[in-house]
Amino acid sequence: MDSFAFDKLIDHLRLITPRAEIILEEVPAPQKLATYSFAFSADVSNGLFGDAEDEIASGRFVLLHEPGGQDTWEGEFRCVTFVRADVDVMMQEDPLLPEVGWSWFLESITNAGCEFNAPSGTVTRVSSASFGKLSPRNDESEMEIRASWSPIVDDPRDLIKHIEGWCNLISEVAGLPPIPEGVSAITSAKRK
Repeated sequence: MDSFAFDKLIDHLRLITPRAEIILEEVPAPQKLATYSFAFSADVSNGLFGDAEDEIASGRFVLLHEPGGQDTWEGEFRCVTFVRADVDVMMQEDPLLPEVGWSWFLESITNAGCEFNAPSGTVTRVSSASFGKLSPRNDESEMEIRASWSPIVDDPRDLIKHIEGWCNLISEVAGLPPIPEGVSAITSAKRK
């Protein structure tokens, strides 16, 4: 795939319209990891306040393409993601939270119809307690999922399924209710 073909692919990927609570923004992609790259960031809101106060999760999706591939990728494309969300303190204390987070990742991309190789990543729990002048604040807990995988695609346009799988992951981590099967989310292409 040359530069022109990659640019056409990116134009196709820009058409994704996730559910209304997810706002995608194209951001600069890392330049030194592969010959070609593209990235989205996402902010997920609960829609209650209409500002940064209602953000419940955020993330980043990076698509890398190296013609001929890289040995560790097991393919020519690599998806790299980061998802962060606030979690309930009780949930944060669950010793199985990392395993649950990893299963959410795998299920989200599998349920989007994605085929892939070489998945890898980490699930991190972060807990913060405030002291001094910050002591009136509540304790905070977060979950972070960092993952990467190599999509198996016959047609590069099928990479849109992998972005949809990532949107499913960020929805799951944010605690958004699932969209019932057979029901389409009514969305407008929210972009910043």
